[in-house]
Amino acid sequence: MTDAQRNHTTVPRPNGRRGRWERYRVTHPFSPKDLAGLWGALLGVVGLAVLLGWALDMKGGVVIVAAMPFIVSWFENRRTAFQFDQSGVRFGEVLLPWTDIAEFVVATPPNDSHALIGARLRPGVSAPAGTGAAPHPAMPAQVHVAVQREKFHLQKMLTKARTYAPPHIRIMIADRSGERPAT
Repeated sequence: MTDAQRNHTTVPRPNGRRGRWERYRVTHPFSPKDLAGLWGALLGVVGLAVLLGWALDMKGGVVIVAAMPFIVSWFENRRTAFQFDQSGVRFGEVLLPWTDIAEFVVATPPNDSHALIGARLRPGVSAPAGTGAAPHPAMPAQVHVAVQREKFHLQKMLTKARTYAPPHIRIMIADRSGERPAT
């Protein structure tokens, strides 16, 4: 046994880590409109900071530091197509709590550049307002979103689902032959 092996101790990781990097997230494609909004907001905040510094003899850096988290959060929310973490699941702008979801369904239609990620809701739960995605013949779930195939990683989704999803939630793969559990 080497010194490195003797000194290495394995610390069990708690199931409910709170870091924002501990999530599964798929973003929309790059949008010049969203990027222009981000830069416009940043320049607006800097302009406001300069104006307040000049007019009120106030520290402009306070305005910039206070506004920056809101701007970054707005930009991330605009870009997010699908996300889940310890708090729940997000399809675009719609946030669903874990208690409303029965299982995830993933479909990758042939000859399509998009993968479909959906959720079957538990019995008695209706789809929330804002989930009006156009039905797709390859997606059997009530709530779904289309994401670029190259941004979707099934193994990463499975790993993160084992960390955050309640034990009853499964990930199913839907294709022409039917549905099967993802492994």
